Amino acid sequence: MNIFLQAAAAVFTPSALFFMLVGTFFGILCGAMPGLSAVMAVSILLPFTFSLKGTGIMMLLGTFCGAIYGGSITAILINTPGTANSAATCLDGYPMAHRLGQPGRALSISTMASTFGGMFSACALLFTAPLLSKVALNFGVVEMFALGVFGLSIVTAVSSHSIIKGLLGAVLGLLLGTVGMDATSATFRFTFGTTYLIGGVQFVALLIGLFALSQCFMTAESSLKEMHRAKQQKLDQILPSKKDIKKTAPTILVSSVIGTIIGAIPGTGGDIASWISYNEAKRWSKHPEEFGNGAPEGIAAPEASNNAVSGGAMIPLLTLGIPGDSVTAIMLGALMMQGITPGPLLFSTQTVKVYTIIISLFVANIMMCLLGYGAIRGFAKISMIPMKWLNPIVFMFCAVGTFAINNNIYDVFLMIGAGIVGYVLIKLDFCMPPIILGLILSGTVEENLRRTLVISDGNLSIFLEHLIAMVLLVIAVISLLSPIIMKAVKKRSAQKQAQ
Repeated sequence: MNIFLQAAAAVFTPSALFFMLVGTFFGILCGAMPGLSAVMAVSILLPFTFSLKGTGIMMLLGTFCGAIYGGSITAILINTPGTANSAATCLDGYPMAHRLGQPGRALSISTMASTFGGMFSACALLFTAPLLSKVALNFGVVEMFALGVFGLSIVTAVSSHSIIKGLLGAVLGLLLGTVGMDATSATFRFTFGTTYLIGGVQFVALLIGLFALSQCFMTAESSLKEMHRAKQQKLDQILPSKKDIKKTAPTILVSSVIGTIIGAIPGTGGDIASWISYNEAKRWSKHPEEFGNGAPEGIAAPEASNNAVSGGAMIPLLTLGIPGDSVTAIMLGALMMQGITPGPLLFSTQTVKVYTIIISLFVANIMMCLLGYGAIRGFAKISMIPMKWLNPIVFMFCAVGTFAINNNIYDVFLMIGAGIVGYVLIKLDFCMPPIILGLILSGTVEENLRRTLVISDGNLSIFLEHLIAMVLLVIAVISLLSPIIMKAVKKRSAQKQAQ
């Protein structure tokens, strides 16, 4: 209880609450801007949090929660999801706003469902993460290596279309992780004679370039022709009615459970959770014909689910050090730069900081709710901002934020180079998360493999002596091969049907 009180005291300070409110507000703004995303919002704000110490993480959590919710605003008002997580919300949100003429009702249901989903997942994080961390405390170097390999195996899930391209991205990330001075032998690797790379590739500059700047280039390309903007809708109501609460309550509860579970599975995300929840809500509805025509459950299901992903994704991040999605991959880097190393030992060595993060997630969702209902009319105007003004602002944030980390102009050059490379890779249908995943996990895999080989004197049979490690490695192999096997099975079944 004393630890919990210390964590609460750290959260409920004027400065912490202020920066969390700023982060949540910024997240909603970014989420509501078509073309931006939760990943971009957290990436842009990341450099500005380093000087804030503990409150920086709270600010990013607010941004994370706010950005996921913000995507529903434009999805409902102009049928353009601010983020991919809110794509399913368009199916019933836009019809309710336009065909039924009830945009305020749609936004009120979205805010209610988003808040409940976020709070539910925070409760799940509070009760399940400590239990999982106790199991993970039994992990030695062999298990940690297997855990790193298991983390890399989720590239099959985060890869967009081609598994080969996902694996190539992960390999690129692993190679980038070898740049700099080797901690074991103290030798320089791939520094090319420059002192700038002795400390390794600057993670934040690379991350901002790959995620935020590359998307700036993509947005600039797509908005050469001015994007059509719908007229702002007049909001009829702000708070949900008792009838809507009663009608959507079961759907919100079930969708929150689905979102939390999917979020806790590494490699998944809010977009997957929202579509699954929407499908299940329609399947179990007594009036499935209403879906697609402004059904309240069609708005509540995806919004509760994709917001529940935030807490679910934090479970493997804090207990195992494995990011659940792209945003938590950035959060992992931010935590490590703040001196917090996620993993099995975190709950025993930095218990107060863990509970500070969990309580912050609760507070961030409450702030999201208050801002959603209190400033919903203002947020609705965001959809009117032309992309020709928005894109240069985002680029400026990227450059200033990158330079502010180390006051080093070479970081900006690296960010721009990473942005160009990221743009080319996106055009070639590569996705960025495998690269970041490989870079983050490269140290864990290499370090623990070396220690394992030293302990066993190079004998690989040591893995057979560790059951947990063997299970993780087998699951990793299955994860990598499952898309290939499923594709072959589908092809074979299609051939049989054709015959």
